[in-house]
Amino acid sequence: MFTLAVRSLRRRMSAFTASFLAVFLGAVLVMAFGSLSDTGGAEGVSDTDQETLVTMSTVVGGWGLALVAFAVTSTLTLSVRQRATEMALLKSVGATPAQLRRMILGEAALLALAGALTAVPAGALAGRGLLALLKSTDQVADDVAFAYGPVALGTGLGVTVLGAAGAALLTARRVARMRVVEALGSTADASSGSGRMGRGRITAGVLFLLGGLHLSVMAAVAGPEGFDSMQFAGSADILFGIGMAFFAPVLVRWATAVLAPPVERFGGVSGYLAVLNLRQRTAQLAAAMTPVILFVGISVGTLWMQVIQNDANAAAGVVTNAEDEAIETLNLVVTGMVVLFACIMLVNTLVAVTAHRRREFGQQRLAGATRRQLLGMVVLEGAVLTAAGLAFGTVAALPTVLPFSHAKTDSWLPDPEWGIWLGTAAVAVVVTLVALLGSSRRALRAPAAEAVAVAA
Repeated sequence: MFTLAVRSLRRRMSAFTASFLAVFLGAVLVMAFGSLSDTGGAEGVSDTDQETLVTMSTVVGGWGLALVAFAVTSTLTLSVRQRATEMALLKSVGATPAQLRRMILGEAALLALAGALTAVPAGALAGRGLLALLKSTDQVADDVAFAYGPVALGTGLGVTVLGAAGAALLTARRVARMRVVEALGSTADASSGSGRMGRGRITAGVLFLLGGLHLSVMAAVAGPEGFDSMQFAGSADILFGIGMAFFAPVLVRWATAVLAPPVERFGGVSGYLAVLNLRQRTAQLAAAMTPVILFVGISVGTLWMQVIQNDANAAAGVVTNAEDEAIETLNLVVTGMVVLFACIMLVNTLVAVTAHRRREFGQQRLAGATRRQLLGMVVLEGAVLTAAGLAFGTVAALPTVLPFSHAKTDSWLPDPEWGIWLGTAAVAVVVTLVALLGSSRRALRAPAAEAVAVAA
Protein backbone atom coordinates (compact mmCIF):
# COMPACT_ATOMS: atom_id res chain seq x y z
CA MET A 1 0.00 0.00 0.00
CA PHE A 2 2.96 2.33 0.55
CA THR A 3 4.05 1.71 -3.05
CA LEU A 4 0.49 2.47 -4.15
CA ALA A 5 0.62 5.71 -2.15
CA VAL A 6 3.80 6.77 -3.95
CA ARG A 7 2.27 5.99 -7.34
CA SER A 8 -0.90 7.86 -6.38
CA LEU A 9 1.11 10.98 -5.55
CA ARG A 10 2.96 10.77 -8.86
CA ARG A 11 -0.17 10.37 -10.97
CA ARG A 12 -2.32 12.87 -9.06
CA MET A 13 0.08 15.74 -8.57
CA SER A 14 -2.47 18.37 -9.55
CA ALA A 15 -5.01 16.95 -7.08
CA PHE A 16 -2.48 17.14 -4.25
CA THR A 17 -1.30 20.67 -5.07
CA ALA A 18 -3.69 22.33 -2.62
CA SER A 19 -2.58 20.08 0.22
CA PHE A 20 1.09 20.62 -0.61
CA LEU A 21 0.69 24.40 -0.60
CA ALA A 22 -1.09 24.27 2.77
CA VAL A 23 1.76 22.24 4.24
CA PHE A 24 4.46 24.40 2.67
CA LEU A 25 3.02 27.78 3.63
CA GLY A 26 2.08 26.61 7.09
CA ALA A 27 5.57 25.25 7.73
CA VAL A 28 7.13 28.52 6.55
CA LEU A 29 4.99 30.54 8.98
CA VAL A 30 5.64 28.24 11.93
CA MET A 31 9.39 27.98 11.26
CA ALA A 32 9.73 31.75 10.91
CA PHE A 33 8.30 32.41 14.38
CA GLY A 34 10.02 29.36 15.84
CA SER A 35 13.38 30.79 14.76
CA LEU A 36 12.81 33.71 17.15
CA SER A 37 13.00 31.27 20.07
CA ASP A 38 16.19 29.80 18.66
CA THR A 39 17.61 33.31 18.30
CA GLY A 40 16.60 34.30 21.82
CA GLY A 41 18.10 31.17 23.31
CA ALA A 42 21.52 31.66 21.73
CA GLU A 43 24.54 32.68 23.78
CA GLY A 44 25.27 36.36 24.21
CA VAL A 45 21.66 37.53 23.94
CA SER A 46 20.61 39.86 26.75
CA ASP A 47 17.74 38.98 29.06
CA THR A 48 15.60 41.79 27.65
CA ASP A 49 16.13 40.72 24.05
CA GLN A 50 15.56 37.11 24.98
CA GLU A 51 12.25 37.93 26.63
CA THR A 52 11.09 39.91 23.59
CA LEU A 53 12.04 37.18 21.12
CA VAL A 54 10.64 34.28 23.12
CA THR A 55 7.42 36.14 23.92
CA MET A 56 6.77 36.92 20.27
CA SER A 57 7.58 33.36 19.30
CA THR A 58 5.25 31.82 21.86
CA VAL A 59 2.37 34.30 21.73
CA VAL A 60 2.21 35.15 18.04
CA GLY A 61 3.66 31.85 16.92
CA GLY A 62 1.31 30.01 19.27
CA TRP A 63 -1.92 31.20 17.71
CA GLY A 64 -0.33 31.03 14.29
CA LEU A 65 0.45 27.41 15.12
CA ALA A 66 -3.21 26.69 15.80
CA LEU A 67 -4.22 28.36 12.54
CA VAL A 68 -1.66 26.42 10.51
CA ALA A 69 -2.54 23.08 12.11
CA PHE A 70 -6.21 23.67 11.36
CA ALA A 71 -5.52 24.72 7.76
CA VAL A 72 -3.31 21.70 7.06
CA THR A 73 -5.80 19.33 8.64
CA SER A 74 -8.85 20.74 6.83
CA THR A 75 -7.14 20.82 3.43
CA LEU A 76 -5.87 17.26 3.66
CA THR A 77 -9.23 16.07 4.95
CA LEU A 78 -10.97 17.63 1.97
CA SER A 79 -8.43 16.07 -0.42
CA VAL A 80 -8.94 12.56 0.92
CA ARG A 81 -12.73 12.80 1.24
CA GLN A 82 -12.99 13.82 -2.41
CA ARG A 83 -11.63 10.40 -3.34
CA ALA A 84 -14.35 8.25 -1.82
CA THR A 85 -15.17 6.66 -5.19
CA GLU A 86 -11.54 5.71 -5.73
CA MET A 87 -11.41 4.15 -2.27
CA ALA A 88 -14.61 2.21 -2.99
CA LEU A 89 -13.09 0.80 -6.19
CA LEU A 90 -10.06 -0.37 -4.24
CA LYS A 91 -12.33 -2.03 -1.70
CA SER A 92 -14.29 -3.70 -4.49
CA VAL A 93 -11.12 -5.40 -5.76
CA GLY A 94 -10.14 -6.69 -2.34
CA ALA A 95 -8.40 -3.88 -0.43
CA THR A 96 -9.08 -4.05 3.30
CA PRO A 97 -9.89 -1.02 5.49
CA ALA A 98 -6.48 -1.38 7.18
CA GLN A 99 -4.74 -1.28 3.80
CA LEU A 100 -6.66 1.84 2.79
CA ARG A 101 -5.70 3.53 6.03
CA ARG A 102 -2.04 2.73 5.46
CA MET A 103 -2.20 4.06 1.91
CA ILE A 104 -3.84 7.34 2.94
CA LEU A 105 -1.44 7.75 5.85
CA GLY A 106 1.51 7.08 3.55
CA GLU A 107 0.31 9.71 1.07
CA ALA A 108 -0.17 12.28 3.82
CA ALA A 109 3.21 11.54 5.40
CA LEU A 110 5.08 11.83 2.10
CA LEU A 111 3.23 15.01 1.20
CA ALA A 112 3.85 16.55 4.63
CA LEU A 113 7.55 15.70 4.60
CA ALA A 114 7.98 17.08 1.08
CA GLY A 115 6.18 20.31 1.96
CA ALA A 116 7.93 20.79 5.30
CA LEU A 117 11.42 20.05 3.98
CA THR A 118 10.88 22.38 1.02
CA ALA A 119 9.81 25.08 3.47
CA VAL A 120 13.06 24.97 5.48
CA PRO A 121 15.00 27.58 3.42
CA ALA A 122 11.91 29.78 3.01
CA GLY A 123 11.27 29.61 6.76
CA ALA A 124 14.84 30.71 7.45
CA LEU A 125 14.43 33.63 5.05
CA ALA A 126 11.14 34.67 6.68
CA GLY A 127 12.71 34.35 10.14
CA ARG A 128 15.56 36.64 9.13
CA GLY A 129 13.00 39.14 7.90
CA LEU A 130 11.16 39.05 11.24
CA LEU A 131 14.40 39.60 13.15
CA ALA A 132 15.32 42.49 10.86
CA LEU A 133 11.91 44.01 11.54
CA LEU A 134 12.42 43.69 15.28
CA LYS A 135 15.80 45.40 14.97
CA SER A 136 14.45 48.21 12.78
CA THR A 137 11.70 48.91 15.35
CA ASP A 138 14.20 48.85 18.24
CA GLN A 139 12.61 45.80 19.84
CA VAL A 140 15.94 43.95 20.00
CA ALA A 141 19.56 45.05 19.78
CA ASP A 142 21.26 45.34 16.41
CA ASP A 143 24.00 42.88 17.37
CA VAL A 144 21.64 39.94 17.95
CA ALA A 145 22.62 37.17 15.54
CA PHE A 146 20.00 35.10 13.75
CA ALA A 147 19.73 31.44 14.78
CA TYR A 148 17.77 28.74 13.02
CA GLY A 149 17.73 25.58 15.04
CA PRO A 150 15.71 22.91 16.84
CA VAL A 151 12.67 24.99 17.82
CA ALA A 152 12.03 26.25 14.29
CA LEU A 153 12.67 22.92 12.62
CA GLY A 154 10.98 20.88 15.34
CA THR A 155 7.76 22.88 15.37
CA GLY A 156 7.66 23.30 11.59
CA LEU A 157 8.21 19.64 10.82
CA GLY A 158 6.25 18.42 13.82
CA VAL A 159 3.10 20.46 13.25
CA THR A 160 2.85 19.73 9.54
CA VAL A 161 3.61 16.02 9.79
CA LEU A 162 1.44 15.42 12.85
CA GLY A 163 -1.36 17.54 11.44
CA ALA A 164 -1.24 15.66 8.15
CA ALA A 165 -1.11 12.29 9.88
CA GLY A 166 -4.01 13.17 12.17
CA ALA A 167 -6.14 14.38 9.27
CA ALA A 168 -5.30 11.26 7.27
CA LEU A 169 -6.18 8.92 10.12
CA LEU A 170 -9.49 10.60 10.88
CA THR A 171 -10.53 10.75 7.24
CA ALA A 172 -9.28 7.26 6.40
CA ARG A 173 -11.38 5.88 9.22
CA ARG A 174 -14.51 7.39 7.72
CA VAL A 175 -13.65 6.36 4.16
CA ALA A 176 -12.78 2.81 5.22
CA ARG A 177 -16.19 2.45 6.87
CA MET A 178 -18.07 3.61 3.77
CA ARG A 179 -19.93 0.91 1.89
CA VAL A 180 -18.81 0.21 -1.65
CA VAL A 181 -22.28 0.64 -3.17
CA GLU A 182 -22.80 3.92 -1.28
CA ALA A 183 -19.48 5.39 -2.42
CA LEU A 184 -19.98 4.33 -6.04
CA GLY A 185 -23.42 5.93 -6.21
CA SER A 186 -23.95 9.01 -8.32
CA THR A 187 -24.36 11.23 -5.27
CA ALA A 188 -21.71 9.62 -3.13
CA ASP A 189 -18.99 12.03 -3.92
CA ALA A 190 -17.12 12.82 -0.74
CA SER A 191 -17.76 16.44 -1.28
CA SER A 192 -21.49 16.00 -1.29
CA GLY A 193 -23.78 15.13 1.55
CA SER A 194 -25.45 16.95 4.37
CA GLY A 195 -22.23 17.62 6.21
CA ARG A 196 -23.27 15.89 9.41
CA MET A 197 -20.85 16.54 12.21
CA GLY A 198 -19.47 13.85 14.48
CA ARG A 199 -18.99 14.17 18.19
CA GLY A 200 -15.27 14.76 17.82
CA ARG A 201 -15.82 17.74 15.54
CA ILE A 202 -18.45 19.23 17.81
CA THR A 203 -16.21 18.77 20.85
CA ALA A 204 -13.24 20.39 19.10
CA GLY A 205 -15.38 23.33 17.98
CA VAL A 206 -16.72 23.92 21.47
CA LEU A 207 -13.23 23.79 22.96
CA PHE A 208 -11.90 26.38 20.51
CA LEU A 209 -14.89 28.65 21.12
CA LEU A 210 -14.38 28.40 24.88
CA GLY A 211 -10.67 29.08 24.42
CA GLY A 212 -11.45 32.24 22.45
CA LEU A 213 -13.93 33.41 25.06
CA HIS A 214 -11.41 32.73 27.83
CA LEU A 215 -8.83 34.94 26.12
CA SER A 216 -11.50 37.60 25.65
CA VAL A 217 -12.18 37.67 29.38
CA MET A 218 -8.46 37.93 30.10
CA ALA A 219 -8.19 40.83 27.64
CA ALA A 220 -11.12 42.64 29.24
CA VAL A 221 -9.67 42.46 32.75
CA ALA A 222 -6.04 43.12 31.79
CA GLY A 223 -6.47 46.86 32.22
CA PRO A 224 -5.51 49.81 30.04
CA GLU A 225 -1.81 49.78 30.86
CA GLY A 226 0.72 47.77 28.90
CA PHE A 227 0.11 45.42 26.03
CA ASP A 228 -1.26 42.36 27.84
CA SER A 229 -4.80 43.07 26.70
CA MET A 230 -3.61 43.31 23.09
CA GLN A 231 -1.84 39.96 23.30
CA PHE A 232 -4.90 38.22 24.72
CA ALA A 233 -7.39 39.93 22.42
CA GLY A 234 -5.24 39.35 19.33
CA SER A 235 -5.41 35.60 19.87
CA ALA A 236 -9.12 35.47 20.71
CA ASP A 237 -10.48 35.97 17.19
CA ILE A 238 -8.25 33.23 15.76
CA LEU A 239 -9.40 30.64 18.28
CA PHE A 240 -13.01 31.79 17.99
CA GLY A 241 -12.81 31.77 14.17
CA ILE A 242 -11.43 28.22 14.17
CA GLY A 243 -14.18 27.20 16.56
CA MET A 244 -16.83 28.62 14.23
CA ALA A 245 -15.15 26.91 11.28
CA PHE A 246 -15.75 23.52 12.93
CA PHE A 247 -19.46 24.31 12.77
CA ALA A 248 -19.27 25.47 9.14
CA PRO A 249 -21.76 22.82 7.86
CA VAL A 250 -24.39 24.14 10.24
CA LEU A 251 -23.56 27.73 9.28
CA VAL A 252 -23.93 26.89 5.56
CA ARG A 253 -27.38 25.44 6.21
CA TRP A 254 -28.39 28.57 8.12
CA ALA A 255 -27.11 30.84 5.35
CA THR A 256 -28.89 28.76 2.71
CA ALA A 257 -32.17 28.91 4.59
CA VAL A 258 -31.96 32.72 4.73
CA LEU A 259 -30.62 33.46 1.25
CA ALA A 260 -32.21 30.70 -0.83
CA PRO A 261 -35.51 32.53 -1.56
CA PRO A 262 -33.97 35.66 -3.16
CA VAL A 263 -31.34 33.59 -5.02
CA GLU A 264 -34.01 31.32 -6.53
CA ARG A 265 -36.30 34.22 -7.32
CA PHE A 266 -33.79 36.44 -9.10
CA GLY A 267 -31.20 33.93 -10.27
CA GLY A 268 -33.26 31.96 -12.79
CA VAL A 269 -31.82 28.59 -13.75
CA SER A 270 -28.46 29.49 -12.21
CA GLY A 271 -30.17 30.40 -8.96
CA TYR A 272 -32.10 27.14 -8.87
CA LEU A 273 -28.91 25.11 -9.44
CA ALA A 274 -26.99 27.17 -6.87
CA VAL A 275 -29.60 26.57 -4.15
CA LEU A 276 -29.77 22.87 -5.07
CA ASN A 277 -26.00 22.55 -4.65
CA LEU A 278 -25.98 24.55 -1.42
CA ARG A 279 -28.49 22.13 0.05
CA GLN A 280 -26.95 18.91 -1.27
CA ARG A 281 -23.21 19.66 -1.09
CA THR A 282 -22.99 21.14 2.38
CA ALA A 283 -19.70 19.49 3.33
CA GLN A 284 -17.84 20.75 0.26
CA LEU A 285 -19.19 24.27 0.44
CA ALA A 286 -18.56 24.43 4.18
CA ALA A 287 -14.89 23.76 3.45
CA ALA A 288 -14.95 26.69 1.02
CA MET A 289 -16.56 29.05 3.55
CA THR A 290 -14.11 28.23 6.36
CA PRO A 291 -11.16 30.32 5.08
CA VAL A 292 -13.51 33.26 4.47
CA ILE A 293 -14.49 33.22 8.15
CA LEU A 294 -10.86 33.08 9.26
CA PHE A 295 -9.72 35.78 6.83
CA VAL A 296 -12.46 38.22 7.83
CA GLY A 297 -12.24 37.49 11.55
CA ILE A 298 -8.48 37.97 11.75
CA SER A 299 -8.37 41.02 9.48
CA VAL A 300 -11.27 42.94 11.01
CA GLY A 301 -10.43 42.00 14.61
CA THR A 302 -6.75 42.91 14.53
CA LEU A 303 -6.99 46.10 12.48
CA TRP A 304 -9.93 47.38 14.51
CA MET A 305 -8.04 46.59 17.71
CA GLN A 306 -5.12 48.73 16.56
CA VAL A 307 -7.46 51.63 15.76
CA ILE A 308 -8.93 51.37 19.26
CA GLN A 309 -5.42 51.52 20.72
CA ASN A 310 -4.56 54.63 18.69
CA ASP A 311 -7.83 56.36 19.60
CA ALA A 312 -7.34 55.55 23.28
CA ASN A 313 -3.86 57.10 23.21
CA ALA A 314 -5.19 60.20 21.48
CA ALA A 315 -8.10 60.58 23.90
CA ALA A 316 -5.77 60.30 26.89
CA GLY A 317 -3.41 62.86 25.42
CA VAL A 318 -0.62 60.31 25.24
CA VAL A 319 2.09 61.28 22.82
CA THR A 320 2.89 58.33 20.62
CA ASN A 321 6.48 57.42 21.29
CA ALA A 322 8.92 55.29 19.36
CA GLU A 323 7.95 52.16 21.28
CA ASP A 324 4.25 52.57 20.47
CA GLU A 325 4.98 53.18 16.80
CA ALA A 326 7.32 50.19 16.71
CA ILE A 327 4.72 47.91 18.26
CA GLU A 328 2.04 49.18 15.88
CA THR A 329 4.29 48.53 12.89
CA LEU A 330 5.15 45.12 14.21
CA ASN A 331 1.50 44.25 14.82
CA LEU A 332 0.54 45.25 11.30
CA VAL A 333 3.38 43.30 9.70
CA VAL A 334 2.83 40.16 11.76
CA THR A 335 -0.91 40.38 11.20
CA GLY A 336 -0.25 40.87 7.51
CA MET A 337 1.70 37.61 7.41
CA VAL A 338 -1.11 35.67 9.09
CA VAL A 339 -3.81 37.36 6.98
CA LEU A 340 -1.80 36.63 3.82
CA PHE A 341 -1.64 32.98 4.84
CA ALA A 342 -5.41 32.95 5.41
CA CYS A 343 -5.99 34.65 2.05
CA ILE A 344 -3.79 32.15 0.20
CA MET A 345 -5.61 29.31 1.92
CA LEU A 346 -8.89 30.86 0.79
CA VAL A 347 -7.78 30.75 -2.84
CA ASN A 348 -6.21 27.32 -2.34
CA THR A 349 -9.37 25.78 -0.91
CA LEU A 350 -11.72 27.36 -3.45
CA VAL A 351 -9.62 26.16 -6.38
CA ALA A 352 -9.38 22.64 -4.92
CA VAL A 353 -13.12 22.48 -4.28
CA THR A 354 -14.12 23.77 -7.71
CA ALA A 355 -11.59 21.77 -9.74
CA HIS A 356 -13.04 18.57 -8.26
CA ARG A 357 -16.47 19.38 -9.73
CA ARG A 358 -15.53 18.61 -13.34
CA ARG A 359 -17.74 15.54 -13.45
CA GLU A 360 -20.65 17.39 -11.83
CA PHE A 361 -20.39 20.17 -14.41
CA GLY A 362 -20.28 17.61 -17.21
CA GLN A 363 -23.41 15.86 -15.96
CA GLN A 364 -25.28 19.16 -15.67
CA ARG A 365 -24.27 20.14 -19.21
CA LEU A 366 -25.46 16.77 -20.54
CA ALA A 367 -28.76 17.44 -18.78
CA GLY A 368 -29.13 20.71 -20.70
CA ALA A 369 -27.40 23.41 -18.63
CA THR A 370 -25.24 25.86 -20.58
CA ARG A 371 -21.75 27.03 -19.64
CA ARG A 372 -23.14 30.48 -18.88
CA GLN A 373 -25.76 29.05 -16.53
CA LEU A 374 -23.14 26.98 -14.71
CA LEU A 375 -20.84 29.97 -14.31
CA GLY A 376 -23.80 31.93 -12.97
CA MET A 377 -24.47 29.08 -10.56
CA VAL A 378 -20.89 29.22 -9.29
CA VAL A 379 -21.07 33.01 -8.89
CA LEU A 380 -24.28 32.78 -6.87
CA GLU A 381 -22.84 30.00 -4.71
CA GLY A 382 -19.78 32.17 -4.11
CA ALA A 383 -21.97 35.16 -3.29
CA VAL A 384 -23.89 33.18 -0.66
CA LEU A 385 -20.71 31.74 0.86
CA THR A 386 -19.00 35.14 0.88
CA ALA A 387 -21.98 36.87 2.48
CA ALA A 388 -22.17 34.16 5.13
CA GLY A 389 -18.40 34.23 5.64
CA LEU A 390 -18.47 38.00 6.11
CA ALA A 391 -21.28 37.76 8.65
CA PHE A 392 -19.77 34.94 10.68
CA GLY A 393 -16.25 36.32 10.31
CA THR A 394 -17.46 39.61 11.78
CA VAL A 395 -18.92 37.68 14.70
CA ALA A 396 -15.54 35.97 15.12
CA ALA A 397 -13.87 39.40 15.37
CA LEU A 398 -16.09 40.53 18.26
CA PRO A 399 -14.25 38.52 20.97
CA THR A 400 -11.21 40.61 20.06
CA VAL A 401 -12.79 44.01 19.56
CA LEU A 402 -15.30 44.23 22.43
CA PRO A 403 -13.07 43.20 25.37
CA PHE A 404 -10.14 45.24 24.05
CA SER A 405 -12.38 48.29 23.79
CA HIS A 406 -13.49 47.72 27.39
CA ALA A 407 -9.90 47.37 28.58
CA LYS A 408 -8.72 50.56 26.86
CA THR A 409 -11.76 52.85 26.98
CA ASP A 410 -13.99 51.29 29.67
CA SER A 411 -16.70 50.91 27.02
CA TRP A 412 -17.79 47.64 25.45
CA LEU A 413 -18.96 49.33 22.23
CA PRO A 414 -16.17 50.96 20.21
CA ASP A 415 -16.78 53.39 17.40
CA PRO A 416 -17.62 51.53 14.17
CA GLU A 417 -14.82 51.30 11.64
CA TRP A 418 -16.66 50.86 8.36
CA GLY A 419 -13.56 51.44 6.29
CA ILE A 420 -11.84 48.38 7.76
CA TRP A 421 -14.89 46.20 7.29
CA LEU A 422 -15.60 47.39 3.74
CA GLY A 423 -11.97 46.98 2.73
CA THR A 424 -11.87 43.45 4.12
CA ALA A 425 -15.21 42.63 2.49
CA ALA A 426 -13.99 43.91 -0.88
CA VAL A 427 -10.87 41.74 -0.73
CA ALA A 428 -12.91 38.68 0.30
CA VAL A 429 -15.43 39.20 -2.50
CA VAL A 430 -12.82 39.75 -5.20
CA VAL A 431 -10.61 36.86 -4.11
CA THR A 432 -13.54 34.46 -3.79
CA LEU A 433 -15.15 35.27 -7.13
CA VAL A 434 -11.88 35.38 -9.07
CA ALA A 435 -10.80 32.01 -7.65
CA LEU A 436 -14.20 30.41 -8.30
CA LEU A 437 -14.59 31.76 -11.82
CA GLY A 438 -11.02 30.97 -12.82
CA SER A 439 -11.16 27.36 -11.64
CA SER A 440 -14.71 26.90 -13.01
CA ARG A 441 -13.72 28.10 -16.48
CA ARG A 442 -10.89 25.58 -16.55
CA ALA A 443 -13.22 22.81 -15.38
CA LEU A 444 -15.69 23.67 -18.17
CA ARG A 445 -13.17 23.62 -21.02
CA ALA A 446 -13.47 19.88 -21.72
CA PRO A 447 -16.50 18.51 -23.60
CA ALA A 448 -19.25 17.37 -21.26
CA ALA A 449 -19.10 13.68 -22.22
CA GLU A 450 -15.31 13.65 -21.87
CA ALA A 451 -15.46 15.33 -18.47
CA VAL A 452 -17.94 12.74 -17.18
CA ALA A 453 -15.94 9.81 -18.58
CA VAL A 454 -12.55 11.03 -17.30
CA ALA A 455 -13.79 12.00 -13.84
CA ALA A 456 -15.63 8.71 -13.49
